This record gives sequence, C-alpha cells and structure tokens, in this order.
Amino acid sequence: MVAADGVGLAGYRYVGPKLCALLFREAHERVEGSAQVMRGVRQHLFTVGMILLAGAMLACGGPWRDGYFKKGVDRLTQDEVTEMLGPPHTAKTPVLGGDSVWTYRFPISDKELASVSLSQLTDTAQQAAALMGKASAEGPKAMLYCYRYILTFDEHKILKQWKREECVPGTHDTLNAN
Repeated sequence: MVAADGVGLAGYRYVGPKLCALLFREAHERVEGSAQVMRGVRQHLFTVGMILLAGAMLACGGPWRDGYFKKGVDRLTQDEVTEMLGPPHTAKTPVLGGDSVWTYRFPISDKELASVSLSQLTDTAQQAAALMGKASAEGPKAMLYCYRYILTFDEHKILKQWKREECVPGTHDTLNAN
C-alpha cells in the first residue's frame, strides 16, 4: 500500500520531480496550443481585413478627387480645399462679392478614369512594387490625360458646385479612337 504525502507519493523519492516535469510539460503544451489558435485568429483577421480593403477599393470608383468634391458640396471651405490640394492654378473672385471660381489641373490616367475593375488591384500591387524598386519592365504604361476641376464657392467660401472636364476637350476620345 502506498500513502500520498501532498507533494509526491510516500516511499517514492523521485515521483515529485517527475510529477512537476509532467505538469510543466502539460502546461507548456496548452500554452503552445493556445498560441497556435491565436496565430490562426490573426491570420483570419488579416485575410478579412484584406478582403474589406479590396472591397473598399472596388467601391470607390473613379478619381479620388471626384469623391472628395462630391462629398464636400455645401460643406468644404476654400481653406480645406487649399490644405488638401494646394493653391488653385487660377482663382477668380469678383470684387463686388458673389461666387468665386477656382481651377485645378491634374494628370489622370485612363485606368483611373475607367470604372473600377479587378485589374486596379493588380495595378496597385505593381505601383507598390515600383515604389520598393521591384517593378517589372514589361507591361504597358498608363496613358495620362490633363483634367481640369472647376470649383465654385459661394460668398461664404463654401463649395457650391464642381465639375471635371478635359483641359483640351476631346483628347481622351481622339487618342482612344483606334
């Protein structure tokens, strides 16, 4: 008959250290198991985040400035626009009051003008690779066009309306007539 003494078994001198080693190993395996679970959760969250980012990119079609101005009508001030885009290329402000008209000119690629497609995700990856110095030499270069944004502000310097048009009307259509 064997009696237990709280730490080990009475009469078995080496059972205590073996029991401690066994308990330590079991606790370590549980920690390792939970670490693997956490790695899986992190990978899952990363995947979900990337899918949400891709969805957001697909939902935001067209040049980003279009969305900025569209959301900014009756809200954006001249100061906010200047902070975001810099000073306008031209600004016409009437001496006797009234609406002021600002003009900005920007190069916009044909891909940015087109409706959003999955190829834009590839283009974004290629642009990121180019920034890191790993761009591939092959592949067509994006065609750039000059577009003018005409912004009209009211007397209180709030964006009243805006429009985007080609700097030289018909350029996009003429170059893409093939």
